[in-house]
Amino acid sequence: MMAFTIAGRELRSLFISPLAWSILAVVQLILGYMFLIQLEGYMAVQARLLGVEGAPGVTELVVAPVLYNASIVLLMVVPMLTMRLLSEERRAQTLSLLFSAPLSMSEIVLGKFLGVMGFLLIMVLMIALMPLSLLAGGSLDLGMLLAGVLGLVLLLASFAALGLFMSTLTEQPTIAAVSTFAVLLLLWIINAASNADLGQTSELFAYLSLLQHFESLLKGVFDSADVIYYLLFVMLFLGLSIRRLDADRLQH
Repeated sequence: MMAFTIAGRELRSLFISPLAWSILAVVQLILGYMFLIQLEGYMAVQARLLGVEGAPGVTELVVAPVLYNASIVLLMVVPMLTMRLLSEERRAQTLSLLFSAPLSMSEIVLGKFLGVMGFLLIMVLMIALMPLSLLAGGSLDLGMLLAGVLGLVLLLASFAALGLFMSTLTEQPTIAAVSTFAVLLLLWIINAASNADLGQTSELFAYLSLLQHFESLLKGVFDSADVIYYLLFVMLFLGLSIRRLDADRLQH
């Protein structure tokens, strides 16, 4: 399938760019520091927790906060990765070459999306190695860890899909990055509005919030509704990206 060829090209181009290596280094440095801080805090209270029945363990007090912190850091990082996906093609006037190639718009969009997701999955794997290192000296709630990692992957897929769509709307990568971050931030903090007493509107805000569904998985609660939400979110913005490229192709 040509989408995988495009994905491979996108992934190679990311690793050729110093931006990708810088992002990997900075993210690992920040999250590594946060991981050590959480671990130090857990070690300080571990003795007291031993005498408490049903006390939270290392997974709740160390792993879950690290994955949550990762989601916040990557909320700012993903727009920088997606901003050039199609806006750069538009600015360099190479989009017409893609249109003239024997490729469907679906293959182009899916290929671009999978390329970025390949990079993000590598990043998630590197992040997951930090909590997994705790298995050398103790035990983890692997079910909770897997649910949190799955939630992070689905969350990043949503970030990437939205960023890809924003990249189809402009030829300026900076505008694409800023607009992606603004929309993601809105969908993140809209969870606060769900706490207000607004009846059905509060329920709507809670459902639309990216954070609400991620927090459920982070607690180890696997609900198919949360997974479906993220899958629908990704499909919606990939579909909008395809429609946008179809409209552009008709103009060429």
